[in-house]
Amino acid sequence: MADLEEEITITHEEFVKQALKDYESPLIGYAVTFLHDVERARDVVQDTFIRLYQQDIEKVRHGLKTWLFTVCRNRALDILRKEKRVVALKEDEMARVPSSQRSPAERADLEERVVQMRAGLERLSENQREVILLKFEQGLSYQEISGVTGLSDGNVGFLIHTGLKRLRSLLPPDLIENVTPLKDS
Repeated sequence: MADLEEEITITHEEFVKQALKDYESPLIGYAVTFLHDVERARDVVQDTFIRLYQQDIEKVRHGLKTWLFTVCRNRALDILRKEKRVVALKEDEMARVPSSQRSPAERADLEERVVQMRAGLERLSENQREVILLKFEQGLSYQEISGVTGLSDGNVGFLIHTGLKRLRSLLPPDLIENVTPLKDS
């Protein structure tokens, strides 16, 4: 009951501020998968939150995560359509995994694995790659992925299943031992 009262008394600014805190970083990561440029991804996410600020809270409150990822996706695709080109992500940018906890050998091994995984993902269809990244990198449920992409839940499941199966055939066995489908909650 207290949650309901709190939900009612939250201001528009507080709602947007909380959404920004919860989703800014995942949305930037998601936008980077389309744009391959962190600065342009930040611009897309900024535009997403401007659009959220302009929305009626009640229309987006209960599906906020799906709404944000959908707006972010559509804005990133709009930019790509305007440019009519896709900028290739530089391999060294993909492999960069900052960590002060790992030894140089461990970092090199991890960077190699990231490069191999990204190369495998690039060989999948665009739909397979997108749903796999939304599921495993962003933690979205099948239903949320469906809302973001416009695909049915069944199609999302099929794309994830076939995409992971293809990844297993493309990647070395030691790399794929942890690439298993998660049960959708």
